[in-house]
Formats: sequence, structure tokens, C-alpha cells
Amino acid sequence: MNSYKMAYSSPEDMVFGHSRKPLSYGYGIRVGAGRVVPESNYAPRAGTEKTPERLRKEYVDYITKDILTRCINLGFPDVQLETEWISQMGFEPRNSVPIVTDQKEMANRYHDEYGLNIAVRHTIPDLRECEKGLRLGMDTKRLYPEHLIEGAEIACSNGADVLSLESLGGKEVTDYAITQGDITAYLFGAGILGSADMEYLWKELVQICRKNHTVPGGDSACASSNTAMFLAGGFLDNDVQRTFTAICRCISASRTMVAFECGATGPGKDCAYESIIVKAVNGLPISQEGKTCQCAHADLQGNLMAQCCDLWSNESVEYHPEFGGSSVQCWTGMLGYECSLMNTATAAGQAKVLRDLYMISDRRRSPEAYLLAFDNAWRIGKAMASYGSDRYMRAKEAALEGSRILLEGHGNKDIDLTRKQLETLYKMQRDLESLPDDGQDFTEMCLRKYGSEIPTFNPKNYDI
Repeated sequence: MNSYKMAYSSPEDMVFGHSRKPLSYGYGIRVGAGRVVPESNYAPRAGTEKTPERLRKEYVDYITKDILTRCINLGFPDVQLETEWISQMGFEPRNSVPIVTDQKEMANRYHDEYGLNIAVRHTIPDLRECEKGLRLGMDTKRLYPEHLIEGAEIACSNGADVLSLESLGGKEVTDYAITQGDITAYLFGAGILGSADMEYLWKELVQICRKNHTVPGGDSACASSNTAMFLAGGFLDNDVQRTFTAICRCISASRTMVAFECGATGPGKDCAYESIIVKAVNGLPISQEGKTCQCAHADLQGNLMAQCCDLWSNESVEYHPEFGGSSVQCWTGMLGYECSLMNTATAAGQAKVLRDLYMISDRRRSPEAYLLAFDNAWRIGKAMASYGSDRYMRAKEAALEGSRILLEGHGNKDIDLTRKQLETLYKMQRDLESLPDDGQDFTEMCLRKYGSEIPTFNPKNYDI
């Protein structure tokens, strides 16, 4: 077993706007090179998807123009756009060509005329259905696997600066795991199945990116860990224990790492809350979201997530009018001002002070926030790195290290855990410690256990 060398020898070396492997792309964008860049995320209004022409107009003439104009009006030097393709774009990827090309052309024009540094990330949709088949040639009716690859080709060949994806592999099992509170099933769904699907996809996506000189940005555990986080909710909710979702996040970091092992370079996806753990290991730039994603969802670590980001994002906001302008202009303004604060702190030599304030303000708010605090995230990353490319063992060890951190924190009165949260945590720890240390043995055990319990699960989707 070969271990990975940590990108950061100490968590104290991690701070927003700085990564070990900065990137340059698009029109003057530099990520992880000393400045935090705002990444504006948006969605078209319902109804505009009815024709390709209306959708192009929405994305380009309204959304893109509004964002770039607001950046210039407010004096922001950089912006990255994230066009998350809606499902209709995935049904017929060829109809998206004008959106990609015209966004690129507008970015070029605004960079030349105003000196605004701009890049465009395209996040293509994963429409695959596990019942129909996740791999090429399996879904002979809707061809969703083929549409996914076609969408990547179209985005990259027509001007995407960064390509990303929120893949769904293993979701049929992680959904079951979350509803049943079964950490073994989650480890199987995310650590084994999700990782296998990520490798299958990202080997191909990286090749497409390289052929077209596009940056392969990476993936996220949105379909699994974010589902758990959203179901756990806030302090009024008690259906899914937050200690359970916190350990799910640790496991998902191993899955998210796979894209980078296949050649992705970042910047990682904003909705990949687990990226802070991955960055501790590989040092690649990451996008993060927190308090500025309230337009899409709420979480319990809104300030903390800014602690080590290289891009700061707002999640997807529907395009509509607000008193202060269009929705995308208002949310871009909030992103830009937050990045200005971070970059000023860096220039003044106070970046680590602001980083610590971001982190401390949310550190005790929830178990997940506690584990994502950069010092604890680094510990989880180090536990993963000790197992190198052994995806099963590093996912298992990340979960166990997360459990140990929470129990230590509770014992030191650094975080309060309810009786139910502690019961759930102890049970997960016992279950994880009882599992085999060999990934093949674990997979065979899970096939016997879950093969009949989860009717939508098909081992052929993962070549196992």
C-alpha cells in the first residue's frame, strides 16, 4: 500500500485564495494564485427552455450580460461564470452549441473592452438512470450515458474554459443508506460504487478536456452527501441525525478525489463541501459555497466554507428581477464584495485572521461544520492519504477519523452533541470497525446484503 504525501504539512498552511497548484485559464483568470475569484451560478426562468432560441437568449443576452455589466459597474476585476446545464440541455446537447459559443464570445468582448478577467465553467447534467444503465451501450432507449459524453464534447469543443459534472453513480444505494441510517450501505454506495463510476466517467472526460484544451474541473458528492445534509436540515429537524451526515461527508471525500486521480486539475465544484478535505491532500484549487448559496438552500456552515476557498460561489439562482437589479446581478454583487474582503485581508497580511474568524463562527454549529473546519478536515485528509489509492480503506478510515474527531471534540466540550447524535455516532463507529479491511471482501459482503434489498441496484452498472 502506497500512501500519498500531503500537499500541506500543516493545516495552518491552508488559507483562502492560495493552493499548491494554481491554475490560469480563460481570459486572464488565475485561481489559487493569491486572490479569491467570485463564481456566479445561475438558472434560467421556467418556460425559457421551450425553444433553443429562448434558452440561448436567457443564458447569454440576459444572464451573462447582466453579470458582466454588474462586475464592471462595481469595479470587480475577476469573475467566473458557471453555466449548470438544465436537463433539457442534456436531452439534446447539440442545441446548446449557441449558448457555449456566444457566452465565450461575450466573455472575450468584455475582457477586451473593459479588462475584466473572465472564465466560463460548464457543468453538464447527469441524466443517467440506474434502472436503464449507467454505462455506454446499456440504455438503449434514452441513451443518457451517450448524451452525457456528447454534452462534454460539445461544451469543450465550443469554448468551455472549465468542465465539471455532478455525477450520480451509487445514488440508488446512498439514498437507501440515508433513509435507513445505514453507514455500511453509504460506504458501499459512495466509497465503492460512486468511486467506480467516477473512474469510468472521468477517464473519458479528462481525455475530452485535453483534446479541446479545456480545464477538467472535477466532480462533487452533491447527489449523496448533499442529499444527506439537506435531509438533516437545521435545529428544528431530527429525522436524519447530523452526526450521520457528517460521517457521510468524510466518506464522500474519497469519492470526489477520484476525478483528480484520473487527471482533473480543479477548480473543484462549489457544491462539493468535502473539497476542503481533498484540497488538504492534493493542494488543488477549489470553489466553495456557503452563506451566499441561501438562494438555493440553507446549511449550517455558511461562513466556515469560505475558510480555504479559491473561488467563492452562490449556488444556482433563478434569473428574475429584484429591487437592486436582476437576481444574478444582486448575488454577483454579494460574491464580489466578499471576495474583495478576503483579498484585502491577504494584501494586509491578515488572511489567516479572517480565515479563523470564518471558521470559528460556525465551528460548533453542527457536527458537519466541525469536521469541515480546516484543522479537522486536514486530519481527515491525512487519514485518507495514509491509504493512498485504496479507495475503500481510505473512505473507511476517513469515516473512522471523523468519528474520533467528533468524540474528542465532545469530550473536550468543543462541540455539543445530543444523546441521539451520540448514539448514532457510537453505532456508526461500531459498524465501521466491524467491517473487513479488504475492499473485495467488503464488496462481496455488500452484494449479498444489499443485492436484493435495493431493487434498483444493478452491479453491472459498476462492472462488479
